[in-house]
Amino acid sequence: MGWSLERDDGTVTEWERSDGYATVRLRERTDGEFVVRLDVMEQAADDSTYERERFDDRDAAEERAVAWRDARDLDD
Repeated sequence: MGWSLERDDGTVTEWERSDGYATVRLRERTDGEFVVRLDVMEQAADDSTYERERFDDRDAAEERAVAWRDARDLDD
């Protein structure tokens, strides 16, 4: 299953997995750092998970967001 971009307003970028049970969110903090979080709900076919990481720059945060989406993608 793929991911779709659900929100991108310059501060928050969020992707949702096509089954609706997982999201990855990247947001810029007021101090200029970036936070990426993975949220996989309990009803998902894979394990329930909540992870959050903080980064100094957007490129590193985007790399983590891509890695989480790739790791949590479901086969069709």
